[in-house]
Amino acid sequence: MIIMHAMDTVPRLVATALAARLKAMPAVVVTGARQTGKSTLVASLLPGTRRYHTLDDLDVRDAARRDPDLLLGGPGPVTLDEVQREPGLLPAVKRAIDRQRQPGRYLLTGSANLLLMRQVSESLAGRASYLTLWPLTRREQQGLGTCGRWDELLATPDADWRDLLADGPDLPEDWRALARRGGYPTPALELTTAADRRIWFDGYVRTYLERDLQDLASISALPDFRRLMRAASLRLGQLVNQTDLGRDAALGQPTVHRWLNLLETSYLLVRLPAYAVNRTKRLIKAPKLYWSDTGIALSLAETDEPGGAHLENLILADLLAWRDARIEQATINYWRTASGDEVDLVIEAGGRLLPIEIKAAARPRLADCKHLRTFRAEYGAQARAGLLLHTGSTLEWLAPDVLAVPWWRVV
Repeated sequence: MIIMHAMDTVPRLVATALAARLKAMPAVVVTGARQTGKSTLVASLLPGTRRYHTLDDLDVRDAARRDPDLLLGGPGPVTLDEVQREPGLLPAVKRAIDRQRQPGRYLLTGSANLLLMRQVSESLAGRASYLTLWPLTRREQQGLGTCGRWDELLATPDADWRDLLADGPDLPEDWRALARRGGYPTPALELTTAADRRIWFDGYVRTYLERDLQDLASISALPDFRRLMRAASLRLGQLVNQTDLGRDAALGQPTVHRWLNLLETSYLLVRLPAYAVNRTKRLIKAPKLYWSDTGIALSLAETDEPGGAHLENLILADLLAWRDARIEQATINYWRTASGDEVDLVIEAGGRLLPIEIKAAARPRLADCKHLRTFRAEYGAQARAGLLLHTGSTLEWLAPDVLAVPWWRVV
C-alpha cells in the first residue's frame, strides 16, 4: 500500500463539496475532531485571497469578544478557524451576512458540532452550509482523495456488482494495521512505529481533556472522564447502555449521559442509530457505540490487538466520510430484531436499502448470509442485494442475493 507522507499533498474527499458550497452559500462551516486536518484544508483554498484568523490566538479571541464587527469587516472573504472558542462570534456573522449576502464570504471551522453546543444560540439557519471533516479514509491515505466505492455500488445493478468490484487496482491490506494507525493525519501518515503512535494518541487525549473539553463544559473530574472514555472504548460495537457504562466507570447514569453527549459533540464518539421504517422509532431504539477513529479507540482500551468490532468501526468511518461529503441525503444505521437477527450496517439512499454484514474472517460461509437474507425478506423490493465484507480474497455470490467481497475491494 502507498501512504502519502506530506499532509499538504493529501487530497481530501470533502474538497469538492466545500468548493461547491462556497459558491452557493454566504457561510460554510467545516466541523470535525481536533487534528483531522481542517486548518490545512481551508488554508489550501486560494491562498492569499482569504483573510485568515484563528481563535486559538488569544489576541484574535479578544478581538472577537470586544469588537466582532471589526474582525469580520473589511474587503474580501474571511476564514475563521476554531470558532467554537468564541461562540458569541456567530451572531455577528449573521448580522454581517444579513447586511451583505455574498457567496463564500465566511468560512468557519470548529472542533465541535456547533449545532449541539449549548453555548451556541445562533445556528446561521438559511445562511450557512455545514460540512464534517472526518479522519482520513483509507483511500485518502493513499493519496486518492476518495472514500469507498459506495456511490458506484448504489449506481450499479446488483447483478453487476461482482464484475464492478473485480475490476479495479485495489490491493490487499492488513486491516489490523489500518485500525492501529487510524485516520488522524499525523499517526496515519507521519509516524511509522507503534511506540510513536502510542505517544501521539496519549498526548491527543490529554490535550482534549485538559483543553478542548473545557470549551464545551466545565469538568474538573478529568480522571473520571478518562475512565468513562476507556469504558466506552471497551464496549465498541455494543448497544449503548448508560447504566452499565456507569457501573464500569463508577459514575451515575446522568453523568454518563451528559459526558457521552460531550464526546459526540467533539466528534470523538459515534452513536449509530437503529434502522426502522418508522423514523420516530429510530430515536427510541438503543444506538450502537463506535469511535470516529480506531487508533484512538485502541489507545484508550490500552491494547494493540484489534477485534471484529474495530473492522466494523473502520468501515463505518469510511461510510460517515462518504455520507457527509454528499449533496444527496443518505443515512447509515444498523438493524436488529427482538429475536436477535442483526445486520451490522444499513445504507439508506435513493429510497433503497443496502444491508452490509462484516466478518473478521478470511473464509466466508453460507451461514454468514442468514441475517442479510432475513433483512431482505423483511423489506422486499426496497432492499438491494446484501454485501458480506470479509478479510479474505473470495469474491463470489455465496447466495443468489448475497455477494461475499474482500473489505479492501470496497473501502
